[in-house]
Amino acid sequence: MKKIEAIIKPFKLDEVKDALQDIGVQGMTVLEAKGYGRQKGHSELYRGAEYVIDFLPKIKIEIVVADDLVPSVIEAIQTAARTGKIGDGKIFVSSLEDVIRIRTGETGSQAI
Repeated sequence: MKKIEAIIKPFKLDEVKDALQDIGVQGMTVLEAKGYGRQKGHSELYRGAEYVIDFLPKIKIEIVVADDLVPSVIEAIQTAARTGKIGDGKIFVSSLEDVIRIRTGETGSQAI
């Protein structure tokens, strides 16, 4: 089993969710986040004063899938989240030792 974490632009969330549902991903966790990478924020003018916005709004998606689904999940996220501009985000893949469903006590792939 693998845990896939993706940091994407907020307006791409619906497209990513639809793409993941199309390939059979049954659940995900979505978190609102703030951060920056190479783009390092930007400045904005508000009522004549310039403000530096260091942390930009992002969305973090967490998905746990069986090993055989990982390539298709990564491709779906990349395709749906790509704008071609700086700040499109990142995808992190890590191995999971175990998963336990609290309600039933199921473990492993049955708990996903």
